[in-house]
Amino acid sequence: MPFSLIRCAKLARIIGVLVLGATLAACSAVKLAYNNLPEVSYWWLDGYLDFDGTQTPRVRDELDHLLAWHRQNELPRVVAMMQKAQTLAPNDVTPEQTCDMVNEIRNRLLALAERAETAGAELAVSLTESQLQQLERKYTKINADYRKDWLERSIEKQQEMRYEKFVERSEDFYGRLDAQQRDLLRLQVARSVFDPRELDAERKRRQREALTLLRRFNAQKTPPPEAQAAIHAYVLRIASPPPGPWRDRQQALQREACHDIAEFHNQTSPAQRDKAVRRLQSYENDLRDLATSQ
Repeated sequence: MPFSLIRCAKLARIIGVLVLGATLAACSAVKLAYNNLPEVSYWWLDGYLDFDGTQTPRVRDELDHLLAWHRQNELPRVVAMMQKAQTLAPNDVTPEQTCDMVNEIRNRLLALAERAETAGAELAVSLTESQLQQLERKYTKINADYRKDWLERSIEKQQEMRYEKFVERSEDFYGRLDAQQRDLLRLQVARSVFDPRELDAERKRRQREALTLLRRFNAQKTPPPEAQAAIHAYVLRIASPPPGPWRDRQQALQREACHDIAEFHNQTSPAQRDKAVRRLQSYENDLRDLATSQ
């Protein structure tokens, strides 16, 4: 993917997790993860691009600036989302309400990606062919790992792996699940339209497009403003694919997710919903602290 999106991907992923309340088990972990994002993100990105001596300080500075911008401008919006989720959690919810939350998360991540575009474009045009070869090797490894984890497994094993992940995330948020709730998760996995082969094909297509784009910048000495426009268009194509089979599949997956989240939540007990509210309140308090800290 172009550098601006690579660059904010680690940050966006963790922020998305915070918003969803899915995987971080303690408030202290939220603060620690957020405050250490620039350092963690630098090493993660360096594994993709192997920065040289002139790029390293620029990348570190820009990651610091990106987090500072997010802390000031986006965290208050995420806090508001936490508050909204707390009003929904004690009651049954509809798929439409769930999708509203999903779309809000998507908008916040898009804002983050767009914020990274200017500095990302400047660095993207400085990437050398050897760095692009490093990115290509990284993609190859990611694809091989995905093939081993998903495509080489039987459908039954794929479903079991998804089921176990759903149980883990649900129990982290709601507490221990009963047999009926576990059965519902199994049913949702079994009827899902998710197909790892389609995801693999789309990811590889995006990788090829990204490498072509970056190599064009390198060959044509593209000015940063022109590169930024091309990167912005790429980001939007990922967020809102053009009409076609992948867009249809993506929309089907989102409808399924909204339905399944609402269906599962509506099967939770009052005690489980109370736990979910407390978890959201903890996240809200942590995010408020982070928004006001320097």
